[in-house]
Amino acid sequence: MTDRFLGEACPVELQDAGERLSVDELRARQLAGLQATVRAAYENVPHYRAALDGVGFAPDDLKSLEDLSRLPFTTKHDLRENYPFGMFAVPRTEVVRVHASSGTTGRPTVVGYTRADIDNWADLIARSIRAAGGRAGDVCHVAYGYGLFTGGLGAHYGAERLGCTVVPVSGGMTERQVDLIRDFGAQIIMVTPSYFLSIMDEMVARGIDPRETSLRVGIFGAEPWTEQMRTEVESRTGMHAVDIYGLSEVMGPGVAQECVETKDGLHIWEDHFYPEIIDPVTGEVLPDGSEGELVFTTLTKEAFPVLRYRTRDLTRLLPGTARPGMRRMEKITGRTDDLMIIRGVNVFPTQIEELILTIEGLTPHYLCTLTRPNRLDELTVQVEAAPGLTDHTPAANALTNLIKNRIGISASVEILQPHALERSLGKAKRINDRRHL
Repeated sequence: MTDRFLGEACPVELQDAGERLSVDELRARQLAGLQATVRAAYENVPHYRAALDGVGFAPDDLKSLEDLSRLPFTTKHDLRENYPFGMFAVPRTEVVRVHASSGTTGRPTVVGYTRADIDNWADLIARSIRAAGGRAGDVCHVAYGYGLFTGGLGAHYGAERLGCTVVPVSGGMTERQVDLIRDFGAQIIMVTPSYFLSIMDEMVARGIDPRETSLRVGIFGAEPWTEQMRTEVESRTGMHAVDIYGLSEVMGPGVAQECVETKDGLHIWEDHFYPEIIDPVTGEVLPDGSEGELVFTTLTKEAFPVLRYRTRDLTRLLPGTARPGMRRMEKITGRTDDLMIIRGVNVFPTQIEELILTIEGLTPHYLCTLTRPNRLDELTVQVEAAPGLTDHTPAANALTNLIKNRIGISASVEILQPHALERSLGKAKRINDRRHL
């Protein structure tokens, strides 16, 4: 980092009351929020009443945080089965906004927000931007998609709540993105990391040095990304690249945030969301420090309370650092539904990305294609060459050997010309599964 980016840690006096809670104060607030959430869900959501009755659990049985493990899980299937408004805990007339998933793999999952929910969400995004190094008065360029996706509007309201000047660009029109970043002098960009790569590529194609823009903080979310990706972005731009986490079923972006002064994982805003790590196969709650599937219970949501929602994201919980009272989660290493099992070996796209970024001449634009000729799974990794790489063979051989030696599988590697792969305007598509075609 250059000197112009120093001193961005959020001082205690700028932190809100929730960030300054002691562990004892936080646990007391969590128990009260959990008790209120369970009661509201039981009394107002037929699905939860049936689920809790099914395990013989009544709201008054919740005496401690440990009792949470006795509750059943909530899954995406449950949300789809209650489409569209069956999981709402307030009358539909009190819901001021709805968001929804794309529904590409089935019915969309629909979430609702009361006015208080929207206010809380804005506060938590503002807290997240501040923790990332943003401040009131900064120009915040929002390149997350707007609409039913939670990213754009969530970031927008939070940046306004902090006091930023918001540029609501949404995704797409990459040339215009570059123009507006340069012309409006944005200090902050909120965007998926894969789309930011496209923005950087456009800058370079137009002769603009990404290090010479006004950007100083990139808040990247909506998809897993690696430490190698952070190094790539920061070295090319001279700005801070920090992670934000959220999912629409729990709230949207702003559930957890990486702090700019440490960049050592995402602090979960535990005054609003209670995390657990479970064994993804058995459902057993695992101790802090163990890797497993992340589960969230909301503590303050009115319209759409969620009990023990299985996120399918894999991580582990660690003690707080920049916010000592709140636990951290490691960067997401993958999702159980993004897992590729190739001849008995578990592989996540992020593992491939880490290896790609160690090889000079390769870019972070890649696609993993799965096929099944002769009844055996095969993996082909397509990755774009950097401009100027003319002999692709050494890089292809290097990546093939790394995949074999580090991950333990044989893969074919195809080095493509720059811009050969389709660019994402939001979440990047990393897996092309053609095994059942």
